[in-house]
Amino acid sequence: MATNATATVVRTGAGARFVIYTLLGLFCIYYLLPLYVMVVNSLKPLSEIQSGGMMALPKEWTVAPWASAWSTAQIGVAATGLKPYFLNSILMVVPAVAISTVLGALNGYVLTKWRFRGDTIVFGLLLFGCFIPFQMVLIPMARMLGLMGLAGTVPGLVFVHLVYGIGFSTLYFRNYYQQFPTELVRAAQIDGAGFFTIFLRIMLPSSGPIAVVCIIWQFTNIWNDFLFGASFSDFDSQPMTVALNNLVQSSTGVKEYNVHFAGAIMAALPTLLVYIVAGRYFVRGLMAGSVKG
Repeated sequence: MATNATATVVRTGAGARFVIYTLLGLFCIYYLLPLYVMVVNSLKPLSEIQSGGMMALPKEWTVAPWASAWSTAQIGVAATGLKPYFLNSILMVVPAVAISTVLGALNGYVLTKWRFRGDTIVFGLLLFGCFIPFQMVLIPMARMLGLMGLAGTVPGLVFVHLVYGIGFSTLYFRNYYQQFPTELVRAAQIDGAGFFTIFLRIMLPSSGPIAVVCIIWQFTNIWNDFLFGASFSDFDSQPMTVALNNLVQSSTGVKEYNVHFAGAIMAALPTLLVYIVAGRYFVRGLMAGSVKG
């Protein structure tokens, strides 16, 4: 009887796993189908797409749409391709992510290990800033950029994303440092370590997991942003997302869908690579410090 019951449980468990994996496989196919369509059609001549075979594999493989989207496609009134705007996005994302991560770590350190009167109010205001809609800050931010002489520039975009990202980075590091042993900081103070010595030699080296979370989150949000890029940049300082929109909108006559698909993949590729390379560290970082002890 025990053997039969065990066999029944095993068969039931195997059947349940089969159903779960089948559903997950169907969801994955459904989710990845648009990516498949984009990749396949970005490697086709335009004539094959116009004939109605968007789901079929290319009969004639070509990378000409990628070359056109990168360097020769017309964007607005100029045939510049996405290359210079890709560089603009890099110049915008890297300093904004780096500075906001360091400042967030510093804020989290101060708000947890160097408590002061009104620290909860300061943290509450920073947290409130995370939930302010983008549209509410467009006019005051444009005014501030004009007064600072940064309107229509890449440094202006860096400043905008830095200001908007400090709240999130502070939230991540504060919650992480909340679980860090305060006794270790006090012992370092007794040994004569100062504010920045403790931060640079004790707190920051132990912040790898949450730093990865902050970097991935900030990188994804800033790279994919369209509203700030469209509002605060001029033609020479536009990021990749704005240039991609202009590429699609500037097409006149016959729509070059293969070029548009290639450009869209180029715009999405950096964030996709970041999650492929560091996705597992993102999950670990989210879980780090969530359980005390």
